[in-house]
Amino acid sequence: MKIHEYQGKAVLHQYAVPVPRGGVATTPEAARKVAESLGGSMWVVKAQIHAGGRGKGGGIRITNSLQEVENLAAAMLGGHLVTPQTGPQGQEVRRVLIEEGCDIDRELYCGLLVDRASGQPIMMLSPAGGMDIEEVAATTPENIFREYIDVLVGLAPFQARRLALKLGFHQKEQQRNFITFVQQLYTAFCEKDCTLLEINPLIVTGSGDFLALDVKMQFDDNALFRHPDIADLRDTDEEDPLEVEASKYRLNYIKLSGNVGCIVNGAGLAMATLDLINQAGATAANFLDVSGAATAEMVENAFRILMADPEVKVVLINIFGGILRCDVFAEGLLKAVHTLKADLPIVVRMRGTNVEEGQRLLSESGLNFLLANDLAEIKEKVVEALGVQV
Repeated sequence: MKIHEYQGKAVLHQYAVPVPRGGVATTPEAARKVAESLGGSMWVVKAQIHAGGRGKGGGIRITNSLQEVENLAAAMLGGHLVTPQTGPQGQEVRRVLIEEGCDIDRELYCGLLVDRASGQPIMMLSPAGGMDIEEVAATTPENIFREYIDVLVGLAPFQARRLALKLGFHQKEQQRNFITFVQQLYTAFCEKDCTLLEINPLIVTGSGDFLALDVKMQFDDNALFRHPDIADLRDTDEEDPLEVEASKYRLNYIKLSGNVGCIVNGAGLAMATLDLINQAGATAANFLDVSGAATAEMVENAFRILMADPEVKVVLINIFGGILRCDVFAEGLLKAVHTLKADLPIVVRMRGTNVEEGQRLLSESGLNFLLANDLAEIKEKVVEALGVQV
């Protein structure tokens, strides 16, 4: 689960991580009032959407005028901000963050995530912070410093000190401040069950202090039951409507850009199925895992969500009936097809418990099912089905 920048800064503030003073606004007038309450002579107006690259898209603006704060907020609110991460359609801006201006001496990058290869959290720092950290990773990866963290020990002081030295912090006081800063970040990362905590940029002010100027936080959905305060921060307006609908039924759904809709049980089988679709010369419209313990009702809801995507031209179902029996799946699928009056070709491969009964139910239904017996036949049936559509 993602949250907005202003929400992430509020979370970090609980852990004594220094962040700029600011406030969120949903109207131009409220934006001006926030700036007035902050005082000073420089303010930053920042569009709040779940996407990076806002600066490149004009979603972060600096001004010395209270009237300009109001004007910039008016220009952003209600508009669609296009960034390298939003696609050409952009995302609607529903709120802006107004912050005090900062005296920036250096811009660094700091990120925490779980490294799957090592099975450990990893902290990454770079002296090249700001908007182009992706380019740094691609062109000069030696400028990204890494420390793998033992979860039983935590981020050790010697690891934080090693990062400080690589970044050129040689004064003892600044090293101590840096060590405290990154250890507080790591504590927040662990205690809130984050999958990503990114500070870009992490700035060093003219007085030598560290400040989290921008924050991106993502959380493990499976751990949200432990964090009702974090779950309450979810903004469904920033998510794909079909993904929001799927989450209501505990379905793992991710919208993609193809035309072959998929229903699979098990993430590994789902990934293999996406590969099969690519090998057939097509592209998947989604990732949809109904899980091994799916019920007929979950199957019906999965199919309904699939049919709500106008890009879907063919449906591919690849099911291993272990806990989920094949006949139960077939009953749910038939109910969904009848209810939705679906007339698209539906390629179905089932293996496992009661597979013969499940296949019988589908083959005797008189509906447009193309039954496949193995993975190779799936590709043939998908090509055949797409040929019907083309």
